[in-house]
Amino acid sequence: MNIEEVLQTFIAESRDQLDAMEAALLAIESNAVDSETIHGLFRAAHTIKGSAGLFQLEHIVSFAHAVESVLDAARDGRLSLDAELVALLMPCRDHLGLLIDAVAAGQVEPEESSRELGAPLIEKLHDCLARNAAARASAAAAAPNGPGTRATDEDESAESWNISLRFGPAVLEHGMDPLSFLRHLQGYGKIVNLVTLFDALPPPEQMDPRACYLGFEIAFRTSKDLQTIENVFELVRDECELRILPKDRARPGEIGKPSVPPAVVATTFAKQKQVKEAKALDQRSVRVDADKLDGLINLVGELIIAAAGASLVARRVHEPELEQNIAGLSTLVEAVRDHALQLRMVRIAGTFQRFRRVVYDVSRDLGKDIELVLEGEEAELDKTVVERIGDPLMHLVRNAIDHGIEPPEVRAARGKPRTGSIRLNAFHDSGSIVIQVSDDGAGLHRSKILTKAVERGLVEPGRSLSEDEIHNLIFEPGFSTADQITDLSGRGVGMDVVKQNITALRGSVSVASVAGRGTTVSVRLPLTLAIINGFLVGLGKALFVLPLDMIEECLELGEHEQDYATLRGNILPYIRLGELFQIEAATAARQNVVVVRSGAQRAGLVVDTLLGEFQTVIKPLGKMFSRVKCISGSTILGSGEVALILDVPTLLQQAAQGAVMN
Repeated sequence: MNIEEVLQTFIAESRDQLDAMEAALLAIESNAVDSETIHGLFRAAHTIKGSAGLFQLEHIVSFAHAVESVLDAARDGRLSLDAELVALLMPCRDHLGLLIDAVAAGQVEPEESSRELGAPLIEKLHDCLARNAAARASAAAAAPNGPGTRATDEDESAESWNISLRFGPAVLEHGMDPLSFLRHLQGYGKIVNLVTLFDALPPPEQMDPRACYLGFEIAFRTSKDLQTIENVFELVRDECELRILPKDRARPGEIGKPSVPPAVVATTFAKQKQVKEAKALDQRSVRVDADKLDGLINLVGELIIAAAGASLVARRVHEPELEQNIAGLSTLVEAVRDHALQLRMVRIAGTFQRFRRVVYDVSRDLGKDIELVLEGEEAELDKTVVERIGDPLMHLVRNAIDHGIEPPEVRAARGKPRTGSIRLNAFHDSGSIVIQVSDDGAGLHRSKILTKAVERGLVEPGRSLSEDEIHNLIFEPGFSTADQITDLSGRGVGMDVVKQNITALRGSVSVASVAGRGTTVSVRLPLTLAIINGFLVGLGKALFVLPLDMIEECLELGEHEQDYATLRGNILPYIRLGELFQIEAATAARQNVVVVRSGAQRAGLVVDTLLGEFQTVIKPLGKMFSRVKCISGSTILGSGEVALILDVPTLLQQAAQGAVMN
């Protein structure tokens, strides 16, 4: 067994558990508390503790145990999981994350700094349990059956259950102690009778000291329901055989014949079926290193280029059989390409969920009440795009909290709800994904933005700007309208970085705002950064590629058409690529127009020749060409020639502003 691979699995799974803890705590903070959510919190802490024990990470075990103890009290109803406790458990979750990150960085022993950070949290957890125990003892003393009054030995609502338990042989290797589950079971009721089973015990010479051969038959009496009893063994459900059946009410110590109502039997078997289906679903998934996926995509890209070259040679030699085989090969290459790209597609839900914690923390710091609404979480895009869009979205969300949403008293004075709203939405449009960050705050102050722009020399005094042009000023480097500098904003950094990062992803960003009603920032991104379906066009000897999903149609250029045409009642402006890129070429006898669209903008690109669809492997441009506008990358054709990929959104945006030339 490769211990390093197992350790990496522990790190990945622990981070998943921490994400689940954070989501559950945020749900509870939003008054969405229920027993299953609390059980999920406990299981997450317990799983991290048990897994850390396998690697002798005692500092993680001890801290997770303190968290687990508090959650166990909350799960049993001995402790109220209110906003105050959530505010304590959230930094505890963060500290566990820091400990896991340290292990990932190779630090298996705790540093003094981490001890200093964890000690006050453990103290608060212990104080929380101590205060709760004292309060319960005081309440018990004041109760009618307190001191001086004999309490009943057993809850009258208790039911008798027969628990048949067979632990699997690997349970000890996975860090689980069978006796700990029996002790945990006692916390919910009374073990009336217990018989230890040794029937699976092999001869001494065949025994494995790392294996567990024990089983138990347990007569158990409790007032808890079946679900609660099953949850005791949640962590070993895949490592044991478990059957729980109710019995007729019997005197303690008396094991009677089970009398099982049909409804209970149906519920039990339904639950077992769900567990089996969940396990089968987990077995269908496999973790793959991201570098391996990237390597696969690179190889597929080279395969596409090689297949295009082979297809070109086949057409040149006019060999029908060879052309037929190459056509079949090209079809297979396309299928491999689609499947490879699908492997890299991930839902944006994970990125969106991160911002629940951001809104929770920042709104508390600023004293604002803010609700986060998520829409379009099922939208998928390339893994690389998801990873690189996180920081720009973080800037936008924090900016909306700080600048957009007003303080509660200001909102109330303006007739708004005291609780502000930030909405994250994602949807597909024309082969791209659009991500919107909206707030219902004060909106952008256009006059204030324009005044600041004039003061900084960004706009000439007296110049008339459109609404979009004024809004786009917020993306200028160093631009800020904040009156005070805070930890979140006011230093003039952030929005310009947002635009730079989005542009680097071949995306675009736009702003729409209504005074007093809020602001929406829309980010448009390509679905993938690796391979696209393109359309090849020629201009003189130069070749260009357009993203196929941005093309609406192709037309022949009219003899007398110059700068625009009327297409089905709408004005269609023309962009002459020859003038844009200053390409000197003899005027073709017949020119063509490729109608492209990005969002609400549409234009016709005037080119010489239409060369058809083309699988485009995107190659990034070097630093020398990083400032070239309207070009997003390059690709290699089957002939070995290089074609430039046009950045259609930037091209249309600059055309609309009348600044198409470099």
